[in-house]
Amino acid sequence: MDGQGAMTNQPVGAAPEPAFRVSNAMRLTGRQLAGLGLFAAAIVLLVPPAWKWLEPMECGADYRIPYRLSNDYWLFERIARDAAGRCDTLLLGDSVVWGQYVRPGQTLSHHLGELAGREGFANLGVDGMHPVALAGLVDHHGGAIAGKRVVLHCNPLWMSSAKHDLRGEDEFRFNHPALVPQFAPRIPCYREEVSRRIGFVVGRNVSFLGWANHLQQAYFGQTSIPEWTLEHPYDNPAGAVTLRLPSPADDTLRHRPRPWMEQGILPQDFAWVDLEGSFQWRSFRRALEILRARGNSVFVVVGPFNEHLLTETGRAGHARIRDGIVAWLKANGVEHDAPPALPSERYADASHPLAEGYRLLARRLVEAIDGAR
Repeated sequence: MDGQGAMTNQPVGAAPEPAFRVSNAMRLTGRQLAGLGLFAAAIVLLVPPAWKWLEPMECGADYRIPYRLSNDYWLFERIARDAAGRCDTLLLGDSVVWGQYVRPGQTLSHHLGELAGREGFANLGVDGMHPVALAGLVDHHGGAIAGKRVVLHCNPLWMSSAKHDLRGEDEFRFNHPALVPQFAPRIPCYREEVSRRIGFVVGRNVSFLGWANHLQQAYFGQTSIPEWTLEHPYDNPAGAVTLRLPSPADDTLRHRPRPWMEQGILPQDFAWVDLEGSFQWRSFRRALEILRARGNSVFVVVGPFNEHLLTETGRAGHARIRDGIVAWLKANGVEHDAPPALPSERYADASHPLAEGYRLLARRLVEAIDGAR
């Protein structure tokens, strides 16, 4: 106890403790903070557009987004802008347009160009792009698609059950959750955390975040950089960014291209939903309206669904859905075609044609699409 009666733990003869302990933190002045903010803003605003000059992308005839980059919407924007600049007709839709069972040179867009005698048809199909996600893709990432001729594919498969229509109450992990409405309208089967939903909304509107996602998709195996470094502890992350995008020609066929009968697929009923209450159909109409509002001339292709795979009850349900879609398109003055089913052996499953099936479909559609304005 010292002369004032206060207790101290300092040893006798020890040097007094400094008023402030030593720290590695750096104290910035107001001017330095402002400069740091300006630097960060410049990075956020300038890096995404500059990256397009650093990272070459060659979108020639028969180009389609590489399968492993199906969730790279920043890249989709680049591809759509390139396609709108060099092609007069853009094809939008899911894996039927993309070409699930065929090579890039066997898709619908390829055969349309071949029959029309020009390379003016661009494949903007994306695997798993159901109508709810498609509306989000067009709305938030398809701004370059304006004043063009657009072939929009409508796949009735997405209305073949309450689960595919995203109306089921049980949790269901569907494709492209970042593109769907996050808060309203409510999707009963969508159970994502609120923080992640907010992240999806912000990511749609901040190009820098889209670019960051592009890096993850293209160079880091669809994982974040911290996750990637855990799996590659001795590798330099900068070395993974090669500035060489995968080529669609490098995509291997995900499935052996065989007719559905040879795969052991049995006839199906399908629990078709009511068209008027269908969330997918409402979303398809929204995508169509957005495209038309941007001055595009839209031609809708309905199906053709593999009716050979359906039971009698299943065919009746499909006919109800198809006829309802066609009636709405007619009533709203939308150019369209609902081709009859292709020969049974030209399908790989319920909705995907094989290579010869695409050629037959293109032969029917080429004049109608070319004449649509």
